[in-house]
Amino acid sequence: MYTRKQTKSIKVGNLLIGGNAPISVQSMTNTDTKNIPDTVSQIKRMEKEGCELVRVAVPDLESCYSLPLIKKEINIPLVADVHYDYKLALKSIEFGVDGLRINPGNIRNYEKIKLIINSAKKKNLPIRFGINSGSLDNDILKKYKKITPQALMESADNMVKILEEVNYHNIIFSIKSTNVIDTIEANYIFASKYDYPLHLGITEAGPPFQGIIKSSVGIGSLLFQGIGDTIRVSLTCDPIEEIKVGYEILKALHLRQRGTNLISCPTCGRCKVDLNKIIKKVERQICNIDQPLTIAVMGCMVNGPGEAREADIGIAYHEKTGVLFKKGKILGKFSEKVIVKKLIEEIKNMSDKI
Repeated sequence: MYTRKQTKSIKVGNLLIGGNAPISVQSMTNTDTKNIPDTVSQIKRMEKEGCELVRVAVPDLESCYSLPLIKKEINIPLVADVHYDYKLALKSIEFGVDGLRINPGNIRNYEKIKLIINSAKKKNLPIRFGINSGSLDNDILKKYKKITPQALMESADNMVKILEEVNYHNIIFSIKSTNVIDTIEANYIFASKYDYPLHLGITEAGPPFQGIIKSSVGIGSLLFQGIGDTIRVSLTCDPIEEIKVGYEILKALHLRQRGTNLISCPTCGRCKVDLNKIIKKVERQICNIDQPLTIAVMGCMVNGPGEAREADIGIAYHEKTGVLFKKGKILGKFSEKVIVKKLIEEIKNMSDKI
């Protein structure tokens, strides 16, 4: 049974992360931060898809100057992603971001990290410390010879010691590897030791096909164990797709219910309709429905009636006709030519009343 690990509650802008807050879905822009119109436009699209926190790259001083101009145009918390140059983190704080993401493996001077923490402390600004397999400290790599869960954890433990020295706990951690098993093990160890909120993801997961599988396995496994407070699915594609996949992972685990849940069969020799074409048509028609409706579109009468009956609304095809179910009751039997239209009409009618 799912029992969520209780962590500290951290506020990033107007978003609560950890504690009893819902597990949030976030992403990162892939625009040039200096290009304010493109960045704002992308964030607006991300907001529409349900993104609850957005991170932007801050590789130079000019990007810092863009931050307040971007922030005033968007509605979700803005986090500055800073690497290597601690001065960019200090300048981002000065320009009013809602949070920072830094990697202790890239800003390796602990005195400079302390400067960032002390500056954030003055504004009660949260920081996410990203422990990443691609940027571990050289001393740790020499000790372990390769990336391991223990190597990732040592980096995290070192960071916790610094936080305790400066008495600052407005912190979120992420521990990510390209290796799914290493990510799962390291996060499991961290969650057993500390109560800082955890941001989950598989770093550099890859193009959509592979990346979705890796992320679903890694993030899903940890969430099922009650570990994790916010997630990002890292894919080499439009960040809109990351948000969609994030919500599907949460939906599959019954942790967040946003948008429709479409059930369909893989088809077999018993299916006498072009179910693939039908499913694509249904998807196009329901893509803007936010309500948590379960919709079944089944190709034959083996499992079809049972799945359609259990859904909020559904079709079970038999030869070239289909039975339309709504809330467990049969609405009627219709020909292949009209049943999808009837289904969409009922779905839209239901969504208007929810």
